[in-house]
Amino acid sequence: MIILDEPYVSRYLKETIISASLPVLINNISEKQDFPDGTVLLDDTACIALMKDNPEQKLYSNSEHALQWIADNLAFTGLPETIRQFKDKVAFRRLLQPLFPDFFFREVAAEDLDSLDVRSIPKPFIIKPSVGFFSAGVHMVASDADWEEILQTLKIEMKEHSSLFPPQVYSAATWIIEGYIPGTELAVDACFTAEGEPVVLDILSHMFSSDADVDDKVYLTSKAIIREYLPPVMNLLHQIQTLTGIRNFPLHIELRVDADGHVVPIEVNPMRFAGWCTTDIAAYAHGINVYRAYFEENGPDWETLLADDNGDVYALLVVKPPRDILPETIAGFDYDGFAASFAHPLEMRPVDFTSYPVFGFFFAKMEGGNLREAEAFLTSDLKDYIHIR
Repeated sequence: MIILDEPYVSRYLKETIISASLPVLINNISEKQDFPDGTVLLDDTACIALMKDNPEQKLYSNSEHALQWIADNLAFTGLPETIRQFKDKVAFRRLLQPLFPDFFFREVAAEDLDSLDVRSIPKPFIIKPSVGFFSAGVHMVASDADWEEILQTLKIEMKEHSSLFPPQVYSAATWIIEGYIPGTELAVDACFTAEGEPVVLDILSHMFSSDADVDDKVYLTSKAIIREYLPPVMNLLHQIQTLTGIRNFPLHIELRVDADGHVVPIEVNPMRFAGWCTTDIAAYAHGINVYRAYFEENGPDWETLLADDNGDVYALLVVKPPRDILPETIAGFDYDGFAASFAHPLEMRPVDFTSYPVFGFFFAKMEGGNLREAEAFLTSDLKDYIHIR
């Protein structure tokens, strides 16, 4: 069963629902999709009955906005508690303490941020909301001198982000401070089968402009990336399954790999793959329909897929307005011009930038692994494509 919700439903996901005959919860978002006759659309009562009648029923949502419906209606499945232990970053750190006993983290209430003595906290450290999304409110503090400016920024962001996302997705009530993990940052789409076996559906390397950069702008996937990181990622997923016993469960996990190859999780986003349907990049890069792979337990044969590698890299670019332009002054964005600036554009997905702080999501192929275009995008202000009122 699938629960569709804001902020974005891709055409690819919609087509998969239709072709795979996946049942969908009736809500405001699914009703806007104009599904054809024959699509299995179920109301709340029918969906709850489906989950009760079949304890092995798989559930997926494209958005964490659906977590409230799950909490309100599916307590009997145990899913709300499993979701909480992943979504709440403090609970997640406590869950993983047996695996990472020396990892530093600390919970701080929002009302205590003003009185926080950062001098006693090892640096650099990361501060972020205990329940968050889309890098909202995530900052790195490298020195005591950084704190005052970052604190003022946090206060502004608390108001902005709380109006954009429901409390199940973003909450500024409590914050987590944790040690900075050096190394390559990965984003992994994975799931657990009915038997609890982990399945990796894609691995993306998060590209940054500097060590201080924590923004979500560029993600890369390739056969070389999969080949390098698949073994340690699978090992971590087996450890998580041992701790939790989860089965029939999709997730998006972010982690870092240090110079010695040790994998340390940053966070796990439950019940979904990469947000805003950006998980669809797996179809371009590897020919994998991640939704079918999860529901049909038809995971990728990585040994065969990785056998022939031409060196191409596939990029997901999160196209955001620069911070120095007031949102209310933006009249439009030249989507066609932006896409045309790349040698091998694959798909441009516009987003309503008046409602969300993003112009859209862009998929491109970097032939032969040449990352020049991705590197240029990281430092671009995009002002050549932004129309100002």
